[in-house]
Amino acid sequence: MTVTARAAICRGNATPFTIQDVAIDDLRPDELLIRIVACGICHTDMAVRDQQIPVPLPVVLGHEGAGIVEAVGSDVTVAQPGDRVIMSFNSCGHCPNCDDDAPTYCYDFFRQNWAGTRPDGSVTVTADGAPINANFFGQSSFATRAIAHQRNTVRVPDDLADLPLESLGPLGCGLMTGAGAVLRSMKVRAGLPIAIVGAGTVGIAAIMAAKIAGANPIIAVDVNDKRLALATELGATHAFNARESAMEAIKALCPAGLAYAFDTTGRSEVIQDLFGLLAPKGRLGIVGASDPQDMLNFNETQFMGGGRTVIGILGGDSDGGAFLIELLRYHAEGRFPFDRLIRYFEFDEINEAIHASESGEVVKPVLRMERASA
Repeated sequence: MTVTARAAICRGNATPFTIQDVAIDDLRPDELLIRIVACGICHTDMAVRDQQIPVPLPVVLGHEGAGIVEAVGSDVTVAQPGDRVIMSFNSCGHCPNCDDDAPTYCYDFFRQNWAGTRPDGSVTVTADGAPINANFFGQSSFATRAIAHQRNTVRVPDDLADLPLESLGPLGCGLMTGAGAVLRSMKVRAGLPIAIVGAGTVGIAAIMAAKIAGANPIIAVDVNDKRLALATELGATHAFNARESAMEAIKALCPAGLAYAFDTTGRSEVIQDLFGLLAPKGRLGIVGASDPQDMLNFNETQFMGGGRTVIGILGGDSDGGAFLIELLRYHAEGRFPFDRLIRYFEFDEINEAIHASESGEVVKPVLRMERASA
């Protein structure tokens, strides 16, 4: 029997997302069929819409999905029908980095996540009998149902069953990236200063994680005063508006330099300014989606002589399920209150939700699919 769903189709930045009926392919042995309860909207979805990331169009996007397992392939062991799950990026499982528990740097990352098909070229979604690009981050969760995979599906533990599933999807990308940058990639130490530029989902996740790590001071930088106020409520000890000489303010606050700096903007001038503020052995992590033509310019002597490190970070160096469950437990303990960032939209309000994100009105829009017909 053909499995059907409602899916939001992206055709490029000049066209609003449109919701239409689609058919879901039969499961392969390592795949799961998920009824999507909710899915976060992330900047990476917009980067594909604008073709900053060259995923083929038209495409079903969405990569912060949470839902209920409806069916599983014969080789699946991570979950069974009826389980509550969250989804993240996919990976091959057998390259040198996957073998080293570093799947965010999978050698086959593009084909696993951005090709628009399974790695073997087969399609997971069709509309009116014609293929639609999907399998985005191994899920394409802007839909009422989606195919996920053994390696990108995480079962929510039974002892966390009281956490509302509709809020958990953003852990699979934005929250994982920001928190992982602090706790895993840069390994922030207690008592040392960190500056975080950009108070969106990734930046505020980093701020909450910096508080968990015991960093001090924790400095938030943004152009949006409302977001700076929220960052202060969630862990920042200082907040500076980027329009008001923020870099000079950081230098005055931390005259010995920053032990850690984290950029979420992707703006080369910001990254270079942060590099200039690093203390000896300081670490600068970058995650922003830069223009593919952008280049960075650092002073070689300052870079080498002080033992400074610049780290490109994907997915917060997450190892998948173990780190997501760690974040779930921080949340259950009240130490990672990411629900403060969320505003919910119904599935058919996807274009309004995207606008709310891009305008800065909402930090993390989350689409609820439960009322959409499937």
